Formats: sequence, structure tokens, C-alpha cells
Amino acid sequence: MTAIPATMTAIAIPVPGGPEALVPETRAVPAPGAGEVLVKIAAAGVNRPDVLQRAGGYPPPKGASDIPGLEFSGEVVALGEGAARFKIGDRVCALVSGGGYAEYAVVHESNALPVPQGLSMVEAAGIPETFFTVWSNVFDRGGLKAGETILIHGGTSGIGVTAIQLAKAFGATVITTAGSDEKCAAAKALGADHAINYRTADFTAEVNAITGKRGANLILDMVGGDYVQKNLDCVAADGRIVQIAFLHGSEIKADIRWLMLKRVTFTGSTLRIRDTAFKAALADALKAKVWPLLESGKVKVVMDSTYPLAEASKAHARMEGSTHVGKIVLTV
Repeated sequence: MTAIPATMTAIAIPVPGGPEALVPETRAVPAPGAGEVLVKIAAAGVNRPDVLQRAGGYPPPKGASDIPGLEFSGEVVALGEGAARFKIGDRVCALVSGGGYAEYAVVHESNALPVPQGLSMVEAAGIPETFFTVWSNVFDRGGLKAGETILIHGGTSGIGVTAIQLAKAFGATVITTAGSDEKCAAAKALGADHAINYRTADFTAEVNAITGKRGANLILDMVGGDYVQKNLDCVAADGRIVQIAFLHGSEIKADIRWLMLKRVTFTGSTLRIRDTAFKAALADALKAKVWPLLESGKVKVVMDSTYPLAEASKAHARMEGSTHVGKIVLTV
């Protein structure tokens, strides 16, 4: 067994700011508590919440590591008291509330999953945050059913490429939006039935035309702002809108009569602050229902790019440029 060092390199945010605010630091290697495992990280996913945290707009929950990073893959190297789900040497990927941009991290064993057979560590690092989020919001909260139509905004984001594939795998018709013809083509290659370039077309009008004015049964939105009214204009009667972020801001002006006239359910959630038990239930659902799709190749982890841990700032610049398609991952 490889000896565990006392210290490690981690990416810190001494002062909030732009990508350059991400600075390598020497930190103590964390010790696993009861029910936790210590993982030697191989790769860590980069996500929009990391960018918000770096900019000072999304502080970690109370008790969570101040090191950014919500997901990683790696090898279990130590077990906390009572931890029995994994053994030393197991390859896992995990969802955490912080701490992923580092050489080591701890996670409760119930929030970790085995790396799917046939996937690399880099691919596995791109699974937890997006797959947990999509399963929770599209299938649990959003109640997507086979035969329904879903509108997914940001179709080539990490969330988008995951939502497109899972919605199709479970029998839905998928409409998505993206910011260029090239991104629309990429979304359709992943299985989207329709892809709308929101820069050149009115997505509300397009969705209503595609659905014969019935609208989308479910809308997954991370934009907010002016999109809220547009979503109300193209959601179906008895439809659901699930809000998971606010790239255009959380203050809105909207005619909410449509909530009554269409009997719309407008809901939302954020995953980072949810407790260990909630995330454990999501992990169990993914293991049972999604892991077979990943292992068979029916659903893929769409990779955009990788950067060494020390170049986390470049990874953030890539994400903020919004030209990526799929996951950006740091290698350790």
C-alpha cells in the first residue's frame, strides 16, 4: 500500500476574482471520519458552481472544504471508522460539497460510486455532479415520463449533454437550445430531436411550432432572467419548469397568470447544500438505473478538454468562454 503523505497540493481561492484567483497551495491531507473514505484523486470535474465560488458568489456550505471542486475520481487509500462499502484500492467517483481540486479528498462512502466498467478515470470524474443533478431535477423533481417532450436549455453544457442523453434513453422527445449552429449539430449528434440556435431564432416560437402549440411538458433551465417568461410561454398545460441556475440573474419580471391558466409547476433546487442521505439516495438510483447505460455505451460522458491541476485557471477560462461542448476535467 502506498504511504499517505502528510501534505498535498490543492487549488485555493485566497481572494475571489477571475480565473487567476485560483492558486496552488500546500494543505494537510484530510483524514476520513466515520463512514468516510480517503481518495487519492486522479481527476476532478470543473463545473459552473466552481466558477461562481471563485468569483465570490457561491460560498461552500457550512462544514464543507473551502477548496473548490464538486466531483472527482480516484483510488480509495484509507477507510474511516465503520466504512465498509469499499476496500483499499477500489476505483471510485464521488460527489462532494467541496475539496475536489486537490490530490486527496474525503467523501462519505454513500456518496461515492464505483467507476463504471470501461470508463477511464478522466471520464469518471465528469459523471457525479451532472448526473446527480440531472437525475434529481429531470426525473425525481421534474417527473419526466416516456413519451413526454422536454426542453433543455444549454444543450452542450455538462448538464445539457447529460440531460439530452438520459431523457432520450428513457423515452422522451428532446428539444434543446444552444448558442451556435455548431453546438446545435453537436446536441443533435447526442440524440436531441430538435436543436434551436437561440441567437438566430425565438426558441419560444420554435418550441410551440415543433409541438403543434402544445408546448414542452418539462423545461430544464439554468438561465433564469428573461428566460422565465419565455419558458412560461412555451410550457405545456400541466407542465413543469425546473430552475437549477440563474445565468441571466435571479430577479425576474414575468406574467405569472400562466401558472394558473396552464396549471404549471414552477420549482427548482440546488444540490450542493443537500445532506448526505439525500445524495446517497441519488447515488443508489444512478447505480441501479444509469450505470448499466454507461457501461453498455448507450450513454456517454462527453469530454471537452483536460487540464493539469496546476492549470485550473485555464480550465475556468475555457468554461467562461462558453465554447466548450461537454465536460472540462482537471488531471491530478
